[in-house]
Amino acid sequence: QLQASGGGVAQADGSLRLSCTTSIAIDGINWMAWYRQVPGNPRELVAAIIKNGRTRYADFVEGRFTVSKDNVVNTLYLQMNNLKPEDTAVYYCNALLGADNYWGQGTLVTVSS
Repeated sequence: QLQASGGGVAQADGSLRLSCTTSIAIDGINWMAWYRQVPGNPRELVAAIIKNGRTRYADFVEGRFTVSKDNVVNTLYLQMNNLKPEDTAVYYCNALLGADNYWGQGTLVTVSS
């Protein structure tokens, strides 16, 4: 249901934009979010956007990332600027629609120093 893309290798202080496309009409989705996970660590919330457009960010984002969505093309984005090596992780998109919880397959982001 969710297809994430846009990961890759970036230099420190560089940028990447992640995309998450879905076959679900996202204007009806209550919660869409990006999480990330490093092997051996639990998955953690990076950024979320709720139905009315309000956003929420993890403290470690520190104003570097922007989450957005395009209801016309049913796509969730995460613009990541000023990347740090500690941002290296697999990034997952997530959507909550009623009682259904959807996850994308993950896209790897590697930030080199």
